[in-house]
Amino acid sequence: MTRLLYGFLMWLVQPLLRRKLVRRGAQEPGYLQGIEERFGRYDQIAPAADGNTVWLHAVSLGETRAAAQLVASLRARLPGMRLLLTHGTATGRMEGQKLLLPGDLQCWQPWDTSGATARFIEHFRPSIGILMETELWPNLVAACEHAGVALVLANARLSEKSLRWSRRLAWLARPAYRSLAAVWAQTQDDAKRLTAMGAPVQGVLGNLKFDATPDATQLAVGRSWHARLEHPVIMFASSREGEEAALLQALAAPALAQAAKAVQWLVVPRHPQRFEEVAALMEKRGFAVSRRSQWLGATPPCALDKPALWLGDTLGDMALYYALADVALLGGSFEALGGQNLIEAAACACPVVMGPHTFNFAEAAQLALAAGAAQRVANLHEAVVAALALSQDAPALLAARQAADAFAQAHHGASERLATAIVRLLQ
Repeated sequence: MTRLLYGFLMWLVQPLLRRKLVRRGAQEPGYLQGIEERFGRYDQIAPAADGNTVWLHAVSLGETRAAAQLVASLRARLPGMRLLLTHGTATGRMEGQKLLLPGDLQCWQPWDTSGATARFIEHFRPSIGILMETELWPNLVAACEHAGVALVLANARLSEKSLRWSRRLAWLARPAYRSLAAVWAQTQDDAKRLTAMGAPVQGVLGNLKFDATPDATQLAVGRSWHARLEHPVIMFASSREGEEAALLQALAAPALAQAAKAVQWLVVPRHPQRFEEVAALMEKRGFAVSRRSQWLGATPPCALDKPALWLGDTLGDMALYYALADVALLGGSFEALGGQNLIEAAACACPVVMGPHTFNFAEAAQLALAAGAAQRVANLHEAVVAALALSQDAPALLAARQAADAFAQAHHGASERLATAIVRLLQ
């Protein structure tokens, strides 16, 4: 009865979802593609009912990048595998196109109504469904269980905050977790929390994000640009709403303003729909803005007459940005948002200064601290102070860069372990 009520509510809000997609599509046209796919209608996509379809759901950009090595490992173990890739965000879908081979399929995740999820399973008939990290939808789980499709949660994580929410919605969450065929957690703490919700945890296999390989061409370009600059570069990586304003306030503080001018600041917002908003905020605070999308020639522009900030307003260039930077401030960690992926920075040998909120990557943050690849501070003002000090201390900066690289290399291997477990379940 409780899931029926949930399903009715999800059905009821479908017009609101359509309206939201149109609004998002005005800024990101990708959201206007294949809208009917979200409601379980696939007139433009041929069915895949040959028994060789492996369905992998990676909701957004980070999960899709993390899935790349897992997909490669599965292809090596399952000759003839057809990949069905689903997403929830436009950036995830765009990134996912890089993983497709001839014969593979890609579409949006179905909205979690009983009708849309049933049509999705009936149309594609996957041999297995792999959900990445946290993507658990009650009706989708029920549709797979009804059709006899093994559904697993891979690279799974559950923070303390999410556990509290799951317990409040236990009437809906517990049946969904219990109906999964298998769960493989990132960490022991994740495994304990998932088990507390009834999930069938079968192992702790590490974090797939450690296996992601930065684009070698981007790294080379970023490092060549960095070598031609006269000043260190401090990057605000994947900044979130409210954090850019705090950074600008710190840069304008009398105690820091002069020191802040000795480095070049690069801000890369997490969400592309905020690029214009962040540019306007910078200009309103009196900063000249140099946008990556408008750079001409082989290198970034020289500093302008008045304090200039670089704005990383392009997609898919994070490896270039990290290679260009000496130090990165970790977006999402200075507000109660859980932090963004610090592993990506470490893989590019870029040390990180992070705030107090890293619950999305709790174990990785602790490991990075212990390895010397990261520092933790209380707020953005302290982060600016710490980043400035590190950027001006050549021996300390070299040690931090080496520690970041060693930290990233030390935790490889999750994709191979996970692919082995998935194939074993299939067999």
